[in-house]
Amino acid sequence: MELQSSILEIAEQVKKRVVSPVELTRDCLQRIERLNSTLNAFITITAESARSQARQAEQDIQHGRWRGPLHGIPLALKDILDTAGVRTTAASALFKERIPAEDAEVVRRLKDAGAVLLGKQNLHEFAYGGSSMVSYYGEVHNSWNPAYIAGGSSGGSAAAVAAGLCYGAIGTDTAGSIREPAALCGVVGLKPTYGRVSAWGVIPLSWSLDHVGPIAATVADAAVILQAIAGFDATDINSEDIPVADYVAGLGNCPKTLRIGVPRAYFFEGLDAEIEFAVKQALSVLSTLGADIREIQLEAPTDRTVQSAESYAYHAEHVTRTPELYQTETLRRIRTGADVSGTDYIHRRRELEKARREIRKAFESVDVVITPTTPVPPPPIAQLKENPDQLRPAEILLLRNTRPVNAWGLPAISVPCGFTPGGLPIGLQIVGPHWGEALVLQLAYSYEQATDWHKRRSELRI
Repeated sequence: MELQSSILEIAEQVKKRVVSPVELTRDCLQRIERLNSTLNAFITITAESARSQARQAEQDIQHGRWRGPLHGIPLALKDILDTAGVRTTAASALFKERIPAEDAEVVRRLKDAGAVLLGKQNLHEFAYGGSSMVSYYGEVHNSWNPAYIAGGSSGGSAAAVAAGLCYGAIGTDTAGSIREPAALCGVVGLKPTYGRVSAWGVIPLSWSLDHVGPIAATVADAAVILQAIAGFDATDINSEDIPVADYVAGLGNCPKTLRIGVPRAYFFEGLDAEIEFAVKQALSVLSTLGADIREIQLEAPTDRTVQSAESYAYHAEHVTRTPELYQTETLRRIRTGADVSGTDYIHRRRELEKARREIRKAFESVDVVITPTTPVPPPPIAQLKENPDQLRPAEILLLRNTRPVNAWGLPAISVPCGFTPGGLPIGLQIVGPHWGEALVLQLAYSYEQATDWHKRRSELRI
């Protein structure tokens, strides 16, 4: 059975008891059993607890206790979010037996919403990369063509959603780790505003840059999941107490005339020809929808000192005691932060705060900013294995357009906007002002409804 395209559609059937959460969960588990050996998207599959959660959801709904559109819907989690009683490995030998005592706040909220959790998904070790090639459990494969990378670090989550192994997933994004794999796998990935979704109980890569958000098949699905996980969390010192909009109800309320900023310098430089064409066509579609498209200048922050220093700060003790438990490339990346001085870190951290304040000026003249999500399509896995020295530059290029958005702390979404001649997906990035998730979702939804890209399915999903 092919999965329905929309959580909202299937949720209505679940609510009316036309479809059972038990059936949905069974179908997802069967697809995982059939396809995970090809994709390597899941590290841990919690089949028994998922079936139990599905039976409980079915019983609750039969007795009139429907909790909302995620009730009984099978989702999955990047294996960097703590799950009580279920190992959380971060795709590393260091944590292969690590079993948290408490759920991450996001996991708790999903459980409160009645979601069925299928398991933990593969990723780039400790989220420190954009390919998901470096993992103790092996590389993740793209569901459109398993010979290619799925992107990272939330590669398993994006590949799983694209192949229909789950209805949605939770990823994390420090430099593009939700949006980049979503683009490469032809699904939707949303990074909310910094502080919008709690990161408590999430293994950090960089406290100042980490974001948590949904990966889903459609914009509406992303909105449904964000609705459940967004909001203030007093246990997370970076969480902000800002009112949460009704993202789902507002999807069809995109303003008739939006000022769209297109930053050609930096973000559009050196584009793959097919990506350049696809984004040009996407802008044309948005123009026909009434958008006022204008070119703007943005100074993209590119310094990685804060990320390097904070990553090392988290890992320093482990790196000293058991360096052999890290993948070689991860260990090298972590150690780049060892020599960052306290003075340099403080200066760079102040620059980060300054960038987050100054980016607000850009939204005085435009409502949203649009770029390609990635400047190039994904490289083949074999090519990176044969030439491991190409891995880091390939990842840096793939994350080039997403990384600055983390420094700014802005909400951004990647939506499908085309395919290469070889059949690999292309993503469009829509960036909004701080706390502008509703607007970002509205424009993404309008574009999605005006095109058919989200309706295409990989052969694995059919």
